[in-house]
Amino acid sequence: MVGYDPGAQDAALCPEEAALAGSAAGMVTRALISPLDVLKIRFQLQIERVSSQRPEGKYWGIFQASRCIHSEEGLSAFWKGHIPAQLLSICFGAVQFASFEFLTEMVHNMTPYDSQTAGVHFVCGGLAACSATVVCQPLDTLRTRFAAQGEPKVYSNLRHAVSTMYRSEGVLTFYRGLAPTLTAVFPYAGLQFFTYNVFKKLFAPPPTAGKSGGNLSSLVCGSGAGIISKAITYPFDLFKKRLQVGGFEAARARFGQVRNYRGLLDCMVQIAKEEGVRGFFKGLSPSLLKAAVSTGFTFFWYEFFLNAMHNFKEGRRTNSLTKDLEER
Repeated sequence: MVGYDPGAQDAALCPEEAALAGSAAGMVTRALISPLDVLKIRFQLQIERVSSQRPEGKYWGIFQASRCIHSEEGLSAFWKGHIPAQLLSICFGAVQFASFEFLTEMVHNMTPYDSQTAGVHFVCGGLAACSATVVCQPLDTLRTRFAAQGEPKVYSNLRHAVSTMYRSEGVLTFYRGLAPTLTAVFPYAGLQFFTYNVFKKLFAPPPTAGKSGGNLSSLVCGSGAGIISKAITYPFDLFKKRLQVGGFEAARARFGQVRNYRGLLDCMVQIAKEEGVRGFFKGLSPSLLKAAVSTGFTFFWYEFFLNAMHNFKEGRRTNSLTKDLEER
């Protein structure tokens, strides 16, 4: 089970183990879901209506957008910004899961609450994600810029992007969209951990001998948790993406209309006026698909790697005992 479990037979996770499993889960998951992330970002940044019935902008459907990106930019375009995105996933997974395990253990030791209840997982999951967001926001901004640019590219590589953004826009540009991100990430991550906890208790058999699992039930429960949490908090993800490409309008011109926002409130007002309430949910379809896949795989791989480390430690302990007995 994810989170500190006082009833587990094996020793509690140390922060390094949780960070290693979290970073490995993030790395594997990111490689699998990158194309969906690129599609989602392209939809989110499009000012014109995203509709197959009344197509107005460059992209108006998942399959149409996929064909368009492939024909104009090649297959590699679906992995644009993959290096900062991969760094983001590794860093975010490490900080988030290490913080989550630490916080749930602290709740168990310092409060009367059960560390395995869904409510505790909601609060600890939200706080852990906020910690990871503050650490990883610059990488998220870089990932968004790379995924948003077309051809010819504005940034040739990661080093060029960092130096150009720093010289022309200042260090604060790496934290564009931080306010809506923090506003959204607490309930989003909290709901992920909350719903995953509920689903695992309802539908998954309890792990044996304190082992973490990492099986099909983890994938299914994680996917359900991802869909529910993303659907509830989606508009804030769109606001974040719009703010992150501020000052990047020249590179977006060939995709259609561009806008400049003075802040979160101005972004919300302009979208409501020009694009209507449906504008808050542009890119929702690929985003829900991505959330289902990414959250499911994240929890699956996290528990898989925890189980692998547990088995490795058990194997080493058994071998050590066997060797001691043989020497005696």
